[in-house]
This record gives sequence, C-alpha cells and structure tokens, in this order.
Amino acid sequence: MGARNQIRAFFLGNIGRIINSDELRVASGNISEWARRVRELRNEEGFPILTHNDRADLKPGQYLLESAKPKPAFSRGISKETRALVLDRNGFTCQMCGAVAGEPHPDDSRRKTRLHIGHILDKSLGGNDELNNLKALCSVCNEGASNISPQRPSLNYLMIQVRRATHADQRNIFRWLNNKFKGV
Repeated sequence: MGARNQIRAFFLGNIGRIINSDELRVASGNISEWARRVRELRNEEGFPILTHNDRADLKPGQYLLESAKPKPAFSRGISKETRALVLDRNGFTCQMCGAVAGEPHPDDSRRKTRLHIGHILDKSLGGNDELNNLKALCSVCNEGASNISPQRPSLNYLMIQVRRATHADQRNIFRWLNNKFKGV
C-alpha cells in the first residue's frame, strides 16, 4: 500500500480527532514527502483536511479530517508538455531557493533536489494552469509555499550579488550564462 493510501486510511480511522505531523509521518511509512501526500488528499481527492491556516484553534503541525465525504477536487490540468516547457524556461532550477534538479538540496544534502510545478497565483485563489502562472519549485519550497510567492529578485539586486562574489564565482556565472544563452 502506497504512502498516500496509508495516510488516507489513517485519517479515515481518526475522523474528528486532531492528528499531529509526527503521527502522519509514521502513518506514511516515514517518507520525507508525507506533507505532499496530505495536500494531494486535500486538493486532488477533495478530503476536508484542516490545518492552522483553516482554523485558529489548530496549531502548526496539527491536522483534522472533519468528514469522510470529499468535496469536489481540483483536477491535475498541467500536461507533460507544459511541465517540460516550464522546467526548461526556469533552467531546471527552483525559482524560490535556486536548487538545481538532481543535485543535493542546499537545505538537506541527504536528498537530491526534485522539481515540481507550482502556481504563482494558486488555483484556490483563482489562478490557472497557463504557462505564465507556473514556475519550477523544489519539493522543499513547494511544501512550504502554501499559496505565497516571493517576488523575483530585481536586476539591481542580482548585479550587486554578482559583484560581491569572488572572481572565480563570477567567471563560473559568466560561463553558465554564456552556455545557457548560446545562439540567442
């Protein structure tokens, strides 16, 4: 039985009881992306799983399934082609933290960076699945994003950061940019 099914069964066995994140991690079989499975149950299957964002009496890390009856859920409308276009456009790099797909994650070197497609304006806030509303996010940033999107750094800020870097790092940035925009 997959982690999502295990978490679903755990919630259904504990309807109306506040469940903490440690219980869910164990119920998932101790996978690192248990929070993503919870979001999938909420967003894709429509289960009314509440968090501290939904009810003031719940603390961060607490979850509550009010009822076994799912609400209408969002469909996964992002095609493989759109996903590939977004990843390519974003240089296979997380647009929040800069982590690169397949490399060790800067915040957790034990796992490799996995990229997902996130919404700039979340669907729950009226966003859509069009290319201009999508960005690449690593699993760490996507788990913590919860409908917020920081602004991209300005050109001025980036220039300041590059100027502060060592000469060796500046040369590496130049090589990377030169390679990325070869033929453009």
